[in-house]
Amino acid sequence: METTPKRNMEARGMQIGIQLPEVERFVAWPELIAMAKRAEAVGFDALWLGDHLLYDLPAPVGGTGANRTIQRGPWEVWTSLAAIAAVTSTIELGPLVASTSFHAPAMLAKQAATVDAISGGRLIAGLGAGWNEREYTAFGFAYDRRVSRFEEAFTIIRTLLREHRIDFSGEFNELRDCVIDPPPSRPGGPPLMIGSVSDRMLRITLPHVDAWNVWWALFGNTAEGFAEVRERVEETCVEIGRDPAEVQATAAVYVQLDGGAGRVMGDVRGRQMVPVRGTQQEIADQLAGFADAGAASLQLVVDPITEAGIEHLGGVLELLRR
Repeated sequence: METTPKRNMEARGMQIGIQLPEVERFVAWPELIAMAKRAEAVGFDALWLGDHLLYDLPAPVGGTGANRTIQRGPWEVWTSLAAIAAVTSTIELGPLVASTSFHAPAMLAKQAATVDAISGGRLIAGLGAGWNEREYTAFGFAYDRRVSRFEEAFTIIRTLLREHRIDFSGEFNELRDCVIDPPPSRPGGPPLMIGSVSDRMLRITLPHVDAWNVWWALFGNTAEGFAEVRERVEETCVEIGRDPAEVQATAAVYVQLDGGAGRVMGDVRGRQMVPVRGTQQEIADQLAGFADAGAASLQLVVDPITEAGIEHLGGVLELLRR
């Protein structure tokens, strides 16, 4: 088995990150930068951006037509991460998670190495196979056999980020003496995180990644649900010969603040699930439950996601770290 270098993703206890807006509402670029700076200032450990291109969303109430939809997409993830890396200094950052289908895999590795360098070694390279067929057909990407395509792309990306060179001949990709230069900032490249807990994806990635991530709608948004997923992933680690302690368990958690009215999102799973909410202390207590359930890192998905909300959550971070 390939030896995976160990890279630390947490500075103290359970790491707490926050996902910046995706399609909840239109967010002009200056506001997004202001949120990123505020998140760093109040003590978040990581900033996360979704990697999507286009969603069909229900039209606002009062729109004409019974089945009317609107189209909305976020800013492109890699250029956004590069810009945010340039205006922050300590906070980690990464895609939650980057679809390996949206770029030739060697090009994605080149983008990741560049963002890692701009950030001074703060990138966490979250990767996934993608799922939203609408954006694939809209932008002309192949939607069939996504996991098989991911498996090839993952081999190329991790090899280039860690060894900086590859020759590869596969069903979907051909590379001849491909070299990543300049290389990533850190020896061994940025930490790799897989954004899937499906059995096939885990078996492809667990021998190599530094962390795995599960989206809140897939485990019920509770510490108990997360613990069940963690136990299943750890069983898979044992089956494939990887020490579960070498792979960090992470989760996206849905948090609702005052004024939240339900998160606008392209992924309709989990709309009926109960968010984490309450006073700052109540939110802190619920998040602490995830540490007890074995989470090394959380990504807060916040409703509403505003600069004021980020400031409010800074108080939650203080309570968690006392």
